[in-house]
Amino acid sequence: MTPLTLREMFAHKIKTLEELLSAVGNRPREKKVIMCHGTFDVVHPGHLGHLVYAKSKAEVLIASVTADRHITKGDHRPHVPQDLRAANLAAFEFVDYVLIDENATPIETLKMLQPDFFVKGYEYNAQGMHPKTAEELATIEAYGGEIIFSPGDIVYSSSRLINLAPPEIKLEKLMNLMEREGVSFADLRATLIGMKSKTVHVIGDTIVDSYTRCAMVGGQTKTPTLSVLFEEREDFVGGAGVVAKHLRCAGANVTFTTVLGDDDLGKFVAHDLESAQVVTNLIIDKTRPTTNKNAVIAGGYRLLKIDTLDNRAIAENILSSLVDRIATKSTDAVVFCDFRHGIFNRSTIPRLSAAIPKDAFKVADSQVASRWGNITEFQEFDLITPNEREARFALGDQDSGIRPLAHDLYLAARCKTLILKLGDRGILTSKHQRLDDIDTWFVVDSFSDHVVDPVGAGDALLAYATLAMLVSKSVAQASILGSLAAACECEQDGNIPVTPQAIEAKLRTIEDQISFRVS
Repeated sequence: MTPLTLREMFAHKIKTLEELLSAVGNRPREKKVIMCHGTFDVVHPGHLGHLVYAKSKAEVLIASVTADRHITKGDHRPHVPQDLRAANLAAFEFVDYVLIDENATPIETLKMLQPDFFVKGYEYNAQGMHPKTAEELATIEAYGGEIIFSPGDIVYSSSRLINLAPPEIKLEKLMNLMEREGVSFADLRATLIGMKSKTVHVIGDTIVDSYTRCAMVGGQTKTPTLSVLFEEREDFVGGAGVVAKHLRCAGANVTFTTVLGDDDLGKFVAHDLESAQVVTNLIIDKTRPTTNKNAVIAGGYRLLKIDTLDNRAIAENILSSLVDRIATKSTDAVVFCDFRHGIFNRSTIPRLSAAIPKDAFKVADSQVASRWGNITEFQEFDLITPNEREARFALGDQDSGIRPLAHDLYLAARCKTLILKLGDRGILTSKHQRLDDIDTWFVVDSFSDHVVDPVGAGDALLAYATLAMLVSKSVAQASILGSLAAACECEQDGNIPVTPQAIEAKLRTIEDQISFRVS
């Protein structure tokens, strides 16, 4: 028998507003009702004292928690998602009911529920009443209720505690997500297997990532010049090319359309993709080199990077050829990989997008090292996967928290699903069904055990998230498997395709850890 999770054990105490109204009844009541409201991101002794004090004043204690979407304190708050915050409070025996408040303030809940008492911390009245507290007081007094301020004998700050040491609850958050979305480990494994039946057409900029390894010799005495001894150079197909290889490694049938230079690196790309069993549509442009980014490494440190590239927009004849190849290729999904090295720009994107076959799943990723790319130029795609920096540039927003930022980007791009990459903090996914529905966020933390080389993690996520969406139609599965693929990529040096076996090993480790936690 599978042990119950925290959320399952206390689900009977977590109520909707309508369920609470039915449970406690209308005023006047036989049993007095008292209500507390807060974020409760990390429950600490101050919270505990506050709740115990509230319970001493009435028979029924309701703890109301602010929904995730309304929390703006700190860029990456809340650390604990709303379902787990609610379960944490429900686990206390003296808490009778818990409500996840869908409103920005408790005012509407107070009007509808009409608790006999509403408890606030003493700090809300210690130096004069805050305007928001005054509004709450007016609401309560209007129906004959009473506001109570708890004593301030123990005061802690969740924000300060989190800043000292963010909570390590990635397994609990994953368990909560899987339970809420009805996803099992068996489902994830079945989705991995199902990827073999899918076809994908990748269009985008190819990059050859080179690692020139050297030994440090010394420096010149007269000029600030480093002297290194060449040891070896290793080339990897990157950019859109490695996305195609990730997809093929996962088992999909992949066609890759790109523009290369008429040079040795172009030939290297062609041979490498052929060896990986990727079907290629290679358009040769003799006026530009194959894009190459060469990192010079000595003693494990990257001394500098030498780029060989031409970012001019592709010529009209090449654009027409790309449009034709997109339009005539029957496929389950089309993936645009934009690195702003010539294929994609403001004028070409509409024409390339319009050529996508009607029933194909549309995916766009804009991994832009320069500041000129904009993910919002890919309009009405089924899935987009930018990182935080790209999102902030696209919106001209350096100040908003992550959730408001992601919400604004979702609206601007008019996409169906957004996976926002947050580096070592994992990903934030929005699976909106309507533009006005902003309560469908979830976070999947990074499950990388040891980061060796983070380059290419976004490519792996893009590939596996796309295939997972095709197979399962589940945004949660796509986010989990995409995140695990990114973690696997981080744990190896170089742009090497992630295998399903590597992800299966991650799944097995996580499943074992979860079984140990709940046993």
